[in-house]
Amino acid sequence: MTENQERKLVIPGEVIISDDDKLPGDFTIKQGKDIIANRYGLVDTSSRVIKIIPVSGIFEARRGNTVIVRVSDINFSGWSMEIGGPYSAFLPLSECPRFINRNELAEFGNIGDVFSAKISNIKRDSVDLTLKFRGLGKLEGGRTIRINPHKVPRVIGKEGSMINLIKNSTQTEINVGQNGYVWIKGSEEGEKKAENAIKLVVQEAAFEGLTEKIEKFLGGKSKSVVKEDVE
Repeated sequence: MTENQERKLVIPGEVIISDDDKLPGDFTIKQGKDIIANRYGLVDTSSRVIKIIPVSGIFEARRGNTVIVRVSDINFSGWSMEIGGPYSAFLPLSECPRFINRNELAEFGNIGDVFSAKISNIKRDSVDLTLKFRGLGKLEGGRTIRINPHKVPRVIGKEGSMINLIKNSTQTEINVGQNGYVWIKGSEEGEKKAENAIKLVVQEAAFEGLTEKIEKFLGGKSKSVVKEDVE
């Protein structure tokens, strides 16, 4: 099955597939044999579970999401974080992986510092964060950009194929948060090229031949700068 077949655009109410063996996933429902879209987006039929990847809208937090956040305030019990979308976010001191003196919180994370964190709990209009998983913590240096959070799966690609292509071609470290914030670190030239490649993925997410377009861009055959796509 080609990339374009797996990721065609569907609209709410459209029958994606009629199959007793298929199961409804994210943003789909099943009526009889029919699996029906209830969200505008890209449909993924690559497994038994049929799901839709929305192409617009705000970040919808889920427990276990890995997110890129920025410290906005510090108090005696932890750090308030910018996470994007309609949520406020808080990292409690107790959710750090090592002991930190309450009088030295700013040394661990000061206002403006960027972290990779995981959502541990969701409340009505806020989320709690944790750093108690491998690979989480402060992201030193680099730059942070923002993209449409619903296009994060396209930026990552199947089994990380797209983001690894961009990393390897630009010699950068890249950390993609499911809230649509992306941290990039490398040389100035590498960071800029990686940023533009990511924006190109976002811009062309609904079209076929995306991998070939990005390979061409990263090969130096395209000098165009694409617009940032945040919805």
